[in-house]
Amino acid sequence: MPTDDLPETVHVTTDEQLRAVSNLTRHRIMAVLRFEPATITQIAERVGLAKGSSSYHVRLLERAGLVKVVRTRKVRGVTERYYAMAARSIVLPDPGEGGPDVVMRHAVADLEASPADSERHVRMDHLRLTEEQFTELGARLEALADEYRALSDPSLPDVTLAVALFRPAPVQRTQGDSQ
Repeated sequence: MPTDDLPETVHVTTDEQLRAVSNLTRHRIMAVLRFEPATITQIAERVGLAKGSSSYHVRLLERAGLVKVVRTRKVRGVTERYYAMAARSIVLPDPGEGGPDVVMRHAVADLEASPADSERHVRMDHLRLTEEQFTELGARLEALADEYRALSDPSLPDVTLAVALFRPAPVQRTQGDSQ
């Protein structure tokens, strides 16, 4: 079931789209559809939902323009729909100062839900970098992620890579604080 004709990106611009991607269950449904189309039944099985709940969430994603029907077929008199992502990637708006970063929240939730006995590589470092080093590191991380995305094989188990490179907000010192 080819999805080669997909646009490169969908930009989340409406409140409906933002609400759709902000939900963890819908995030997990989109993860199922990341590599290949699936039916409501297949989505429900992979995400661990009842078919009715799966159908509800997929309809919301479809109304928001984030997933679409890419194929139908008749099975015992019932039309079976295969859903896929509406684009290869989804671009979220900047959350703004103090706003929640939906992608990182979902990544943390997925990390917490992953099997405790599975291999994980989690690391957090605090660095001090020049603007040039910061930009170079960001580009290298993106290139590495792109390299491994190109190697992705839908027949292999899912792996999530979450990367956040940012400058933290400056620490506000209050009167009476000492160095």
